[in-house]
Amino acid sequence: MSALHALVSGIVDYAGLYPPASLPMTEAASSYDSYRRGPDAFMLGRFVVGAARLEELAEAARPLWPEARAGSPWRISALLTDDLAADLRRVERFNAREAGRAVVDTVEGKAANVPDLDRLRGVVSGGLTLYVEVPLDPDPSPLLAALAVRSTRTKARTGGLSAEAVPSPAALARFLASCAGLRLPWKATAGLHHPLRSLRPFTYAPDSPRGVMHGFLNVFVAAALLLAGRIDVPAAESLLREEGGEAFLFDGDRLLASGHVLEARELRAVRASFAVSFGSCSFAEPVSDLRGLGLLASEAASATPS
Repeated sequence: MSALHALVSGIVDYAGLYPPASLPMTEAASSYDSYRRGPDAFMLGRFVVGAARLEELAEAARPLWPEARAGSPWRISALLTDDLAADLRRVERFNAREAGRAVVDTVEGKAANVPDLDRLRGVVSGGLTLYVEVPLDPDPSPLLAALAVRSTRTKARTGGLSAEAVPSPAALARFLASCAGLRLPWKATAGLHHPLRSLRPFTYAPDSPRGVMHGFLNVFVAAALLLAGRIDVPAAESLLREEGGEAFLFDGDRLLASGHVLEARELRAVRASFAVSFGSCSFAEPVSDLRGLGLLASEAASATPS
């Protein structure tokens, strides 16, 4: 496995239902099915949907699902609301009815304090993986420590529809470093459509405001280096600010970044147990941007027997 493949395999949880794409359910489901069957499916993770819309998803996507035991079922992450009991009943009914074809194996909620966290933990069953979104300001380290003690994963919001929704490199670096110190698995959501930090429109409207967005290569490589203990928080912040592709050199099964080498086996382990994924309303943009940087093309070429 190449370093690039190890870094981006299964990295994009498809959230086409959410802004700025905001696709209708039938279109989002059809797109996800197409991506699952396409040449870049190795980058695709779960389908993200609100728990309250699971029945709507089933009606739209059931014709697309594989027959039970005939193929890999759709893996789904359900977003929870304040009505946790009702949401979890929906998840239970969905999993019982669609067994073998689609499965909600992950749920995502929010907590601003320990009581919020304990409320979530009190109702989510052990059969589901729970991610808890925490605010990045003020310093979330105490809440992250509480999550780690409770063996619960976390989630960071890395962007949105305005400049105010994008966390500073300093705040994001602090979050990543805290997670690394705790060995706390995390995922990201929003604002990571592109591999590199760059100035982009926040929506797809012609007159959309523009701002600087974080890059998913920046974020996940910084996380890997922090977990390995090879950089500190200021160096992670500096890496998050990098805007040039030359900052990340993929050479077969090695990645060179910030003067450090990460082997494919290290990246694979980081992705499996620490820096898990990011939610994006677009799957095409992350893929096409990597191809535009020559990374996916070079990977395909390197995989071709000589």
